[in-house]
Amino acid sequence: MKQPLIEITNLGMEFPSDDGKFKALDDINLTLCEEEFVCILGQSGSGKSTLLRIVTGLLEPTSGSIRFLKEEDPKRAIVFQNSNLLPWMNVIDNIALPLKIHGVNENEARQQAETWIERVGLDEFSNEWPQTISGGMQQRVAIARALIQQPELILLDEPFGALDAFTRDQMALELLKVWEEFHPTMLMVTHSISEAVLLADRIVVFSKRPGYIIHELEIPFPRPRTAELRDRTEFFDLVKNLRNLLTAS
Repeated sequence: MKQPLIEITNLGMEFPSDDGKFKALDDINLTLCEEEFVCILGQSGSGKSTLLRIVTGLLEPTSGSIRFLKEEDPKRAIVFQNSNLLPWMNVIDNIALPLKIHGVNENEARQQAETWIERVGLDEFSNEWPQTISGGMQQRVAIARALIQQPELILLDEPFGALDAFTRDQMALELLKVWEEFHPTMLMVTHSISEAVLLADRIVVFSKRPGYIIHELEIPFPRPRTAELRDRTEFFDLVKNLRNLLTAS
């Protein structure tokens, strides 16, 4: 049985506005377990990204609590909707940067970065500058930069939103491989229902703002999963049911 890693209790978040305050999140209760892949679905503005920022420590909730249940906080990495690459570093150096920060020597860091460059399909672009490659390529670099750290907890905020449909599908499958190899805990915000069903162990559905959890669904498909899963009738039925739930929320 998987052990709980993060416990979120009665969490709420408010932000100042011209009218006083607006509530982004309301009474969120959620437990994430070790080696679990959880996707959050919800309409735009429902507080999904706000929750991710609270889990990273970038925001403090205005009510409730978040607890890490291990003696040491898990090593975390986050991939935002924007790549946030360093413009004065080329592709390979951007990917290798987290390893260098943690004391890995130059040669080893670059060797590992080259492996990840191949995994995300950027073999021919390792020496390019971020500003000379497409937005989709920049996001693939950002994903590789997060995954190279092999963190216990990976937080992904619409990481494939800037990619074309074909590359998005390929990156989703690559993310599956990463999970199967390293088994990190993953919490991912996505607007793609089919992507969530393919990737997740569990899907959490948010209401409209202020966001609160209206439904949690355990995904019944066994692992390892492949692209062929998306062609099964049961997959289509689950996607349809979730779409109906989101439309009605």
